[in-house]
Amino acid sequence: MNIAPFGTADQKREYVLRMFADTAEHYDRMNRVLSFGRDMAWRRELVERAGVSDNSTVLDVAVGTGDVALLLSERVRAGRVIGLDLSHAMLAHAADKLHRSGARQVSLIQGDGLRLPFADDAFDAVTSAFALRNVTDIEGLFAEMRRVLRPNGRLACLEISKPARPAFRRLFGLYFDGIVPVLGRTLTRNGDAYAYLPDSLNRFLTSEQVIGLLRAVGLREAGCKQLMLGTVTIYTGLK
Repeated sequence: MNIAPFGTADQKREYVLRMFADTAEHYDRMNRVLSFGRDMAWRRELVERAGVSDNSTVLDVAVGTGDVALLLSERVRAGRVIGLDLSHAMLAHAADKLHRSGARQVSLIQGDGLRLPFADDAFDAVTSAFALRNVTDIEGLFAEMRRVLRPNGRLACLEISKPARPAFRRLFGLYFDGIVPVLGRTLTRNGDAYAYLPDSLNRFLTSEQVIGLLRAVGLREAGCKQLMLGTVTIYTGLK
C-alpha cells in the first residue's frame, strides 16, 4: 500500500482526484517548467520502451492530458490506443488535445487503474506516466496491468525517482523540496498540489522495491532504465 500521510486509501484517492481537478488547467505548463522542458523526451522514451508496433492495441493508464496517448498514436496507426484516467477534468483536457491532433485511433475512458474495465489478455502493451506515486496500491496496479496484457505483452511505467549519487541527490532534494512548491504556488496558486509532489516522492519506493513488485505479480524480465541522472525512471516487464 502507498497511502501515507493519508489515513485511508479512500482519503488518498479523494485527495488525488481533487488535486488533479484543481491543477488540470496548468498541468502541461507545469510539467514543462518543472522538468526544464524534458518531460516530453521522457515520454517518448517510455513509448520506445513499450515496444509497440503499427497494429498494436495499447492501454495508457492515468492518461492525464493525453501526451503519452498522442505519442502512442504516432506509432500505432493501424491499431488502437485507449487512455484511462480516474479524473474527469484531466480527460476533458486530453479529449481536446487529441481532437485538435486528429488522432482518431485513440479512445478515452474514465476508470480506476486498480479495477481495469477490460478483459484478460486484451492489450499488447500497457503504459503509464507519473501514476505510481498517486495510487493507493502499486502492487495491485501492476497486477491489473499484467492481467490485461497478452502473453509476451510489455508493461512500461515512467516515474520520478531519487538520484543514487549522494551529491546530486542532495541538490535534487533542494530543488524538489524547496523550489518546486514555490513555483507551484507562484504559477498556479495551488501550493498544496506542489507540496504533495515532493512529499509523494519522499515517501515513494526505491527502484529496487518497484522492480520487486513487478516480479511479485508475475512479470518477467523486470527492470528499469534511469534518465536525467536518475531523477526519472522507466520500469518495464513482460507477461
